[in-house]
Amino acid sequence: MDERILKCLFDIKFAIEEIDSFFENPEMDFFKYKKNLMLKRAVERDLEIIGEAINRIIKRDPTFEGKIANAKAIIGLRNQVIHAYDNISDENI
Repeated sequence: MDERILKCLFDIKFAIEEIDSFFENPEMDFFKYKKNLMLKRAVERDLEIIGEAINRIIKRDPTFEGKIANAKAIIGLRNQVIHAYDNISDENI
């Protein structure tokens, strides 16, 4: 497999694990998330990374679009976070 695709897949895995680690505390819930600006920004940043990595993978090998569930929706969320940051809602994230 292409080394750049492998790097992107690693970046996706790392970002997902990082988001998971933010919510290891069993007390964490949506309302605490909404109030924690630093946590929200960290999650948004990791979602940007995931969306960008998937976009790069698909550009290198279009067959991955069928292998990654909801690939276009993930890329769309990334675009919304980056370009329409003032219209993003916590519920969408």
